[in-house]
Amino acid sequence: MLYQRLLRSAEQLSAFSYTCYWLLVSSLIGLSVGTVSAFFLVSLKWATNFREENVWIIALLPLGGLLIGLSYHYWGKSVVKGNNQIIDEILLPQNIISLRMTPLVLFGTIATHFFGGSAGREGTAVQMGSSIADQFTKLLKLKQRDRKILLIMGISAGFASVFGTPLAGAVFALEVVVVGRIRYDAILPAFLAAILADYVCSGLWGVGHTRYAIPFVPPMNPAHLLWAVLAGLIFGLAGMLFTRACTFWALTFKKLIDWPPLRPLAGGVIIALSVWATGTTKYIGLGLPTIVDAFQEPLPLYDFLVKLLYTSFTLGAGFKGGEVTPLFFTGATLGNALSNVIPLPMALLAGMGFVGVFSGATNTPLACTLMGIELFGIEAGVFLAIACVTAYLFSGHTGIYSSQVVGSPKHLLFGREKGKRLAEIGERRKNNLP
Repeated sequence: MLYQRLLRSAEQLSAFSYTCYWLLVSSLIGLSVGTVSAFFLVSLKWATNFREENVWIIALLPLGGLLIGLSYHYWGKSVVKGNNQIIDEILLPQNIISLRMTPLVLFGTIATHFFGGSAGREGTAVQMGSSIADQFTKLLKLKQRDRKILLIMGISAGFASVFGTPLAGAVFALEVVVVGRIRYDAILPAFLAAILADYVCSGLWGVGHTRYAIPFVPPMNPAHLLWAVLAGLIFGLAGMLFTRACTFWALTFKKLIDWPPLRPLAGGVIIALSVWATGTTKYIGLGLPTIVDAFQEPLPLYDFLVKLLYTSFTLGAGFKGGEVTPLFFTGATLGNALSNVIPLPMALLAGMGFVGVFSGATNTPLACTLMGIELFGIEAGVFLAIACVTAYLFSGHTGIYSSQVVGSPKHLLFGREKGKRLAEIGERRKNNLP
């Protein structure tokens, strides 16, 4: 009896020590990543406002693309893989991520938005968060297992602080590495880092985030359930289309242009000409005003497809930035368009598309459901969950992060995918391939 009590006391003491340790580490990461994210968001807002007030700057997009291409070609070869490099290091740890990833992706993303490319911000936040977090590996003398946790904390801190969604940020970091699996060994550090980084960014530095509203949510019934499943299916196909479009343009540019710095230059020429020809800047940058409008008023039916094309082309050409905010744009405007044929409120469908397409493209249905609840409220939670999990199911086993492995297949036909992907990563490193 005494032995059992002592054992339980030892377990509680161990849990307390574990919590205190990771709370201290999370404080360091939260302060660092939250501060950098605040600077990034302020810089991004400045770049967007300057571009919209001086539209002529878009004519210099090819020059901006060349600068981005040259910076990565000469100084960023070790970090050019971006988010996929972070996932690779969590799966098969090898080298500490260079801190140069932070200034390079920060410069590349700001330049992309400043000159008129179509990109997001999640990739930048995740890369900055992980590269900053990984610098504590040597300082704290961490073993490989704890280093993996540190990288997950960097992802959660970056994601949470840039979107103002700490719950979604933490679960995204736990869910994104292996499709169908969550890393519970990192659950406390991930949540602590996400919450603290979000507090530092929004609470300490006062950097706000865009908010959206779904004013009316109908009661759930069998008919609404079926309509929600149909919408989720369409959102999943849109997420898969986005993924394949990004891959198509990346391979096309690589095939046609051998020297990497020239790819964003050529892509910049085409994007700048298309903006001049269409006479609108609606589809470049983040597109936040259009996302807000998708919840409030009918939009052109083709908005989602044009944004998908612009973003996949921009990123495929070699410009920098994330995919997530353009996915929000694609999903929200697609949901807005579906309100013409699906008898659900327009704002609700926009919200479902907002997180549903994101879920399908990233294979993170739980994180996307939580993000929807954090952004739109718990009242729409059931509809958001249906959209996210259905989109996840119908988006296939690929996503915008090519280094993801499949831990639990969506369909039984893909049961051995995880072993194949790990073997591919090992082979790629052995042969020094990107």
